[in-house]
Amino acid sequence: MAEWIEVGPLDEIPRLGARVIKGDEGNIAIFRTSSDEVFALADRCPHKGGPLSQGIVHGNSVTCPLHNWVIGFEDGEARAPDEGCTATYPVKVENEVVFIQL
Repeated sequence: MAEWIEVGPLDEIPRLGARVIKGDEGNIAIFRTSSDEVFALADRCPHKGGPLSQGIVHGNSVTCPLHNWVIGFEDGEARAPDEGCTATYPVKVENEVVFIQL
């Protein structure tokens, strides 16, 4: 069973921004929405590998900085008309501390 790994305090992730951590399979972007929801995606757009952590966070999505693909946080799916998917990771916040399950 996968264990929960501490990422750090919620306040270290900017609202409408991201923080990057290293995973076994590459970088993982931890995103924080304007309502303090936290999501984690592989830091790689399914289109051409752009760094999603450098994209624009809006609602429950991020727009890739390279070619404006919109990726949903809940499922990692590109929004139509684009097609593709990036990996998602379970995240939880306890006592203002963020944890990720790898």
